[in-house]
Amino acid sequence: MIPVLTREAIEPLMDWIELADALAEGHRLPPAQIEDTLLSRGEDKLLSRAAWIDGLGVGVKSVTIFAGNAARGLPSVQGAMQVFDDTTGQLEAVIDNGLITKWKTAGDSLLGARLLARKDARKLLIIGAGTVAASLIEAYSALIPDLEVTVWARRSEAAEALAKHYPGTKVAQNLEDAVRAADIISTCTMAKAPVLRGAWLQPGQHVDLIGAYTPDMREADDEALRRSRIFVDSRATTLDHIGELKTPLAEGVITRADIQGDFHDLMAGTAGRRSDKDITLFKNGGGAHLDLMTARVILARWRAAQGV
Repeated sequence: MIPVLTREAIEPLMDWIELADALAEGHRLPPAQIEDTLLSRGEDKLLSRAAWIDGLGVGVKSVTIFAGNAARGLPSVQGAMQVFDDTTGQLEAVIDNGLITKWKTAGDSLLGARLLARKDARKLLIIGAGTVAASLIEAYSALIPDLEVTVWARRSEAAEALAKHYPGTKVAQNLEDAVRAADIISTCTMAKAPVLRGAWLQPGQHVDLIGAYTPDMREADDEALRRSRIFVDSRATTLDHIGELKTPLAEGVITRADIQGDFHDLMAGTAGRRSDKDITLFKNGGGAHLDLMTARVILARWRAAQGV
């Protein structure tokens, strides 16, 4: 019988550091074949993302986005991921989309920070106060035990509500001051125009950009890109698809040569932070290959718990 793995059943079994380790090892394997498809019926959409990694198998994640569901009291995004065996092509598991997305998204940024942030980085600023922000607090706290977390959001009440769930978390009132004081700045907003200004950045900081995922979205301005050494999780899923890089590339603000490396380069040791004065900027673009790597960890954890 094919297992259906839910968030409630699997979440207590998961570990952020183990996931980051698995994502790192996944990037020592051959590059993934990746394909996305998008079907639409008016405002309703079906997004399917597939990846095949030699050695890890095949993953296909499909989600529906029905904006009208909010009025029905239903989630607007629903879906699941299927994982197939690399040797036989057999279906191994069906995994809840929310579980995959939460752990993939924060795990992606966690690995980026582990590879690029200064080793003495302790002060994390999160710009945004949604579900991703909560995951980031959990993930970064696993990496940095004495982490100091500050949250800023356009709606201060949202930041206050998030901070109540994580004792010790501070709420920033002035974004510029909070950016200047941070070691790591992680953005997880739905911004169409930049909220992070390059003029505020300080030598040695690490910038973790998560929120922008469409061609018309951006969280950091041109100056932030100019002042930073730029890295991405995957060139294939970021440079030509996400406004954060697609727009400044098209406008000549930066060139492809300014992209210092992706996870494959970082794991190979051919790219990375050069000094404690570097400003490193990492674009978390997600991607089906990261979904597949995350799904493998989830399935392994479930099998271990089942004794199989």
